[in-house]
Amino acid sequence: MNRDVPGSLSAPRRMWVRWLAVSVLAGGLAAEPLEPDRVATIIEALSRLGPDKVKANPKLKAALEQVLEATQGTPRFVELVRDFNVTNQDAALLNFAAKNPGDSPGVDAARLVLAHGNFELLKTSLAGTNAVRIAEALGHAAEKDIVPLLEPIVSDSTRDLALRKQAVRALAQVHSGAALLLKLAREQNLPEEVKLTASSELNNVRWPDLKAEAARWLPLPRGRDAQPLPPISQLIHLQGDAKRGAEVFRRETVGCVKCHQVNGEGIDFGPNLSEIGAKLGKEALYEAILDPSAGISFGFEAWQIELKNGDEACGLIVSDTAEEIALKTQGGIVTRYKKSDLSKREQQKLSIMPAALEQGMSTQDLVDLVEYLAALKKAVK
Repeated sequence: MNRDVPGSLSAPRRMWVRWLAVSVLAGGLAAEPLEPDRVATIIEALSRLGPDKVKANPKLKAALEQVLEATQGTPRFVELVRDFNVTNQDAALLNFAAKNPGDSPGVDAARLVLAHGNFELLKTSLAGTNAVRIAEALGHAAEKDIVPLLEPIVSDSTRDLALRKQAVRALAQVHSGAALLLKLAREQNLPEEVKLTASSELNNVRWPDLKAEAARWLPLPRGRDAQPLPPISQLIHLQGDAKRGAEVFRRETVGCVKCHQVNGEGIDFGPNLSEIGAKLGKEALYEAILDPSAGISFGFEAWQIELKNGDEACGLIVSDTAEEIALKTQGGIVTRYKKSDLSKREQQKLSIMPAALEQGMSTQDLVDLVEYLAALKKAVK
């Protein structure tokens, strides 16, 4: 919420804010749904006054409830709940999260329910018709509180398999969740039907110790040739199939599409690859895939942050102000953190792009993938 620091408003500005507040109070609460302009006016007035004054005044509190009703189902609703510390809208927040599990506002909605400690509602939602989408949103929230919610689902054979796989994906985004999955694998308690999903996710985590353990207990499927790769000097002369390379790009176990966009398809996280063939030759493309940390693009440096509550996150800093930073994590989710909540932030030496991607491909898969990327050039008009 962008409001001025108390005492910093000029006299004309203070008069304007008072006028807005009086307008809200004098206008009363309409019996009919509010018009968009009136909603915007009320939100502006309430935002300028701040949550403490709103909560202390019954009329202002009623006005807030009305604009919450008017904005329900929109990102603005989530912002209002967050900015005014509203704790009685968890059901509406989860409904929004279920409809937008892969978008930043939807993930923020799920994160708010976690912050409110409404675990009973979350458990109920994970048993409902939107369970898979709720699990996805919780995974993107990447907070340790999701672990006890999702852990029982992984091994429960009575639950829908799609939900169990999504629970695995979500757990793998949290250090304690990934460690739990590896413990199940070590003890041979990880169900067979979710092992491939676990292998794909855990071999791409950002924690080196867990990634090494995943390679031991849940190795990725070997490529068809299972042979050492030829040197790049030879790879660039091999013939590839761009059409088949596009399929490799979208393959779950390779995961390029999870972090890169090509002509609007995919996740907006890493560099856009729509015209990568016009920027990099085949040799550079091979180097970028086989050794991603050798040349990290400007603006795509990975940052690790740790919060005072014990949570942590890793991603790309997309905004950095005096009060907060905005971090984009894998999946394209942008989360804002107050700097006062941070205990540590550190730039990582390694690329956020996973290493050893070639382990999930045959030599021909890799050659086809590079052929596809090399063909991505600006369309001729």
